[in-house]
Amino acid sequence: MKIETHPCFSSCCTEYARIHLPVAPLCNMQCNYCVRKFSCANETRPGVTIKVMEPEEVFRWYQKAKATVPKLTVVGIARPGDTLVNWTKVVETLNLIRAYDKEVQFCISTNGLLLPKYIDALINADVEFVTVTVNAVHPEVGAKIYSFIEYENVTYQGVPAAELLWQKQQEGIRKLVAAGACVKINTVDIPGINLEEIPKIAQAVGELGCEVHNIIPMLPAKESVFGAIHEPDAQTMLALRKACQKYLRQLQHCTRCRADAVGKLCPEVKG
Repeated sequence: MKIETHPCFSSCCTEYARIHLPVAPLCNMQCNYCVRKFSCANETRPGVTIKVMEPEEVFRWYQKAKATVPKLTVVGIARPGDTLVNWTKVVETLNLIRAYDKEVQFCISTNGLLLPKYIDALINADVEFVTVTVNAVHPEVGAKIYSFIEYENVTYQGVPAAELLWQKQQEGIRKLVAAGACVKINTVDIPGINLEEIPKIAQAVGELGCEVHNIIPMLPAKESVFGAIHEPDAQTMLALRKACQKYLRQLQHCTRCRADAVGKLCPEVKG
């Protein structure tokens, strides 16, 4: 694996670029901070894209980006929905790109609910990097964050939903690590909801063998359940990352990318 050229997993964000391909519109759960938007050009946050593309269309867009964006080393599929719910289109996209580009690295993001079922499929598709969003390890906390989840044609809510999600996340992460994948954990810091939970998340996923932890300050979306909650301040985030550092390496440079982001995460510093 080439973690040193993956700007979302290491500190190379000023040198290497990534592209997010919006081919995954469907999701199997509803987080209370999330609003998935299509045809939106004015917001910069996860879940937003100008449009959802079909595999052939997004492949042509990738070809253009590869020809114009310097040091484009990573193809990521991260929302607007969940990658594994949309696996048929995702794997078609990855196969098209791999036939064209043998060197680019593949990275997907998921809530982890379906992860145990897709370990072999991910490895066979040459996916080396996986990001799993884990916002709670205690069901009572998770019940405040997730409105519902849908699993095997059954809808779960409250504590049972959170219990099932964390169970599947743990199982999937263990299998990914055993298969040699590099796993990053994203955690959304939601003031008044899961602040005290986050160090416990860092400890738990560190023990599972994850590579890095990315704590993301919640960006309030007006249409969401948590739309009235204020974004956590920089001092809170700094203290939280410091507390979690003893369990797992912490990322500092996340820019809360759109689902159709392309280019470098961080501007180059010129002396």
